Amino acid sequence: MTPKNQPISGNDLARFSGPGTFMRLPTSNELQKLDVAVLGVPMDIGTSWRSGTRFGPKEVRSQSAMIRPYNLATGAAPFDSMQVADIGDLAINTFSLSDSLRIIAESYEAILNYDAVPMAIGGDHSITLPILRAMAKRHGPVALIHVDAHGDVNDEMFGERETHGTVFRRAYEEGLIQADKTYQVGLRGTGYGAEDFSEAAAWGFQQFPAQELWGRDLSALGAEIRRDIGDLPTYISYDIDSLDPAFAPGTGTPEIGGLTTPQALQLIRALRGVNVVGCDLVEVSPPYDTTGNTALTGANLLYEMLCILPGVAYR
Repeated sequence: MTPKNQPISGNDLARFSGPGTFMRLPTSNELQKLDVAVLGVPMDIGTSWRSGTRFGPKEVRSQSAMIRPYNLATGAAPFDSMQVADIGDLAINTFSLSDSLRIIAESYEAILNYDAVPMAIGGDHSITLPILRAMAKRHGPVALIHVDAHGDVNDEMFGERETHGTVFRRAYEEGLIQADKTYQVGLRGTGYGAEDFSEAAAWGFQQFPAQELWGRDLSALGAEIRRDIGDLPTYISYDIDSLDPAFAPGTGTPEIGGLTTPQALQLIRALRGVNVVGCDLVEVSPPYDTTGNTALTGANLLYEMLCILPGVAYR
């Protein structure tokens, strides 16, 4: 009998029942007892195209009931060695983006008073900026692994400087991330000009466009990133639209020609050994995929990120 929290087994309680937590884990507000805290940020007021990501955390949690605790591919058994719980959703202000970003930052500052690694379920990508603000206060400027179809380095959108498309310019300007240890994987699509992509490269961001990754096993890329980062505190921000819409149609800003699901798994698994201090999975918009497949994919990617955290046991 392990003293660690375990997901409810599908052999003990049917997967279509039980608590609506991530992987049907227990809930907890005792952050001092946790190694990993899963939380939802149900927000879509930072989007510029299709909304619906406010429903992301609930649907990702629902689909996560399919996931079992042992990772057959890697041998990871995260619940053997880490105390993991779902701490619920942040109470954002659904009528105010600026107030919501303040709430997220303050909530994360409170979470980071403890040693629990926060794993966020979004929500649109604007949630990552206040998270990085809190991360930088705790860890200093972090290395960043940003998997996304878009660079999210706009200066402003409709006059607003804090949206889902401006996150990483603000993070760079505010010194929240280490520019030469920022990796953007899966970029593609169209822009308003070459500078939409070249400007961030000039800052030092390392960019890996999707078209250069087509047909490739991403294990080598993940290993290259891991070696380059070393032991620096690292944040992973995973936008589900990094995947091709054939694999993840339920998102706010889909772009054709993206990564495949196997590539997503290869990349994350190859990052084992990175000092991950937090991560998020964002931009799942359930109304645009009534099959639930996008949310199921998102839930599995979160589980894979859980499996590479420092301290995970392997069988």
